[in-house]
Amino acid sequence: MKNTRDIILKARELGLGIPAFNVAHLPMTEPIIRAVRDQDSFALVEVSRIDWVKFGAKSPAAVIAEFRAHDDPRHVRIHLDHVPVIDEDQKKVDYRAIIEGAIALGYQSVMVDASRLSLEDNIRVTREISDLAHRTGIPVESELGAVLGHEAGPLPPYEELFKSGKGFTRSDEAARFVRESGCDWLSVAIGNIHGAVGEATKDQKKVEARLALDHLSKLAEVTRVPLVLHGGSGIRQEDMLASMKRGIAKVNVGTEIRQVYEQALKAGGNKKAAQDAVYARTSSLIKDWFKLTGIRGSLTS
Repeated sequence: MKNTRDIILKARELGLGIPAFNVAHLPMTEPIIRAVRDQDSFALVEVSRIDWVKFGAKSPAAVIAEFRAHDDPRHVRIHLDHVPVIDEDQKKVDYRAIIEGAIALGYQSVMVDASRLSLEDNIRVTREISDLAHRTGIPVESELGAVLGHEAGPLPPYEELFKSGKGFTRSDEAARFVRESGCDWLSVAIGNIHGAVGEATKDQKKVEARLALDHLSKLAEVTRVPLVLHGGSGIRQEDMLASMKRGIAKVNVGTEIRQVYEQALKAGGNKKAAQDAVYARTSSLIKDWFKLTGIRGSLTS
């Protein structure tokens, strides 16, 4: 069975951006996997610390147990998404213990996010986790720049953010970061934003984001590793597809499928109705948005 590192490297080579679907609520796991299988596609199923702290994923142990109940290794792998060093509420997180625990549970790739630290400290923390994970052959994702959206309070106007380049990953820093940190994949900020997670804003539709594609090409050139696009929900489709040809090999999708699950429950539906909504949206994203139906064999064989 091809490992996750090799699959993501192959995706980069082929110009494909593999979707990584966040499990914000445990019952979302089964319909995500079923949709990927029915589209003969490939995806990562992932959970971030926010998903179990602020939503209904419960814990990394609960998610991997649910994943294993429905796992299909031909089509999916499980990934530990955003484990911050400093979280969106500016609190310190015991990131090493969470990541060590996830590796022991059987997670097949992990992410540490030290992007709220200085460049030097981000390199140091990522190097620490890379050394830890690589001992067991687990690839590590990290983040450089500021993919905004999880912080408390409203974002500045999106056009203001984009035109200013505020938080964008710098190419000179990215080259050094990858070289010194040992990360396998790098999450970059190029105009993408996270979905809001605050109680007052978590149900709102995301702003349609666009991507600084020429800047992305420069980042791909200087880093030479698979790049990751966080905040994949709501990005303009033409930019999304173009980014895959310029180095994006993994695209995180959370808000898009979380909201349909929660909306189905709020509309009076039961868990099955909410799962059906997740299945339908995930299937549509794979087929119509990412154009990835039928690509499994090219990645895993």
